[in-house]
Amino acid sequence: MGRVTERRKVIRIRDGAVSARPDTLVAEEPLEIRLNGKPLAITMRTPGDDFALAAGFLVSEGVLAEQRDLQNIVYCAGATADGSNTYNVVDVRTAPGVAIPDITLERNVYTTSSCGLCGKASLDAVRTTARWPIADTPPVRLDPMALASLPDRLRAAQRVFDRTGGLHAAALFTEDGELLDVREDVGRHNAVDKLVGRALQNGDLPLSRAVLLVSGRASFELAQKAVMAGIPVLAAVSAPSSLAVDLAAETGLTLVGFLRGSSMNVYAGEDRIALQATAARG
Repeated sequence: MGRVTERRKVIRIRDGAVSARPDTLVAEEPLEIRLNGKPLAITMRTPGDDFALAAGFLVSEGVLAEQRDLQNIVYCAGATADGSNTYNVVDVRTAPGVAIPDITLERNVYTTSSCGLCGKASLDAVRTTARWPIADTPPVRLDPMALASLPDRLRAAQRVFDRTGGLHAAALFTEDGELLDVREDVGRHNAVDKLVGRALQNGDLPLSRAVLLVSGRASFELAQKAVMAGIPVLAAVSAPSSLAVDLAAETGLTLVGFLRGSSMNVYAGEDRIALQATAARG
């Protein structure tokens, strides 16, 4: 839609020299997600892939699990007082017979670009709503050196980041390191939703042979989204939270943090990492 970036005037100071120039910034706008005509959630996101974002969000909430669960997604016209369409409101229609869980009473449904879902319920909520338990049979097996190469591949695929420096990214890789998809957004949880939503639209859930890589840290909500999509491996270039580690341990998710250069920390699910091969090389 041509709204991923915007231009703003900036005063630039370099080595004492002052100049005025335009700067390219990543766009951030609210997106209201409606479910069968009823308001459900608002997230601050980078415009683009809005339908995938909404679908992925509903996968993480346990509403959608398969392509056939989704009837359609549309932008809502007349979203403003003057009747113009802002393309900031989407309505997700589920297929007949899809059960809608009560997801509005347990949490505040306002999300932000930094913290994801505020007040999200505990580990029990994920266990009871997961439609795709992690079931990679035979188990995904990852070479640590191949895993270490993924952040550079993700960075090379970040087209908007190169112009703005202000976006998070998430990518799906095969267990052999092949890049399957990459999405960018001001919120890393939105980037993951866009990946998962596209997979649902394409009929690719569960992602039982995929590796999810995220820029930044691995929070509880990112681990939750991986589990809800059936993804067996979540890797992050920064630290995980304690609750993310707890969720990974309880659900069988492999969780890798501080994936930088040839170094990484494996916090859970180390059986999917070929540690013996690393030891032999050392």
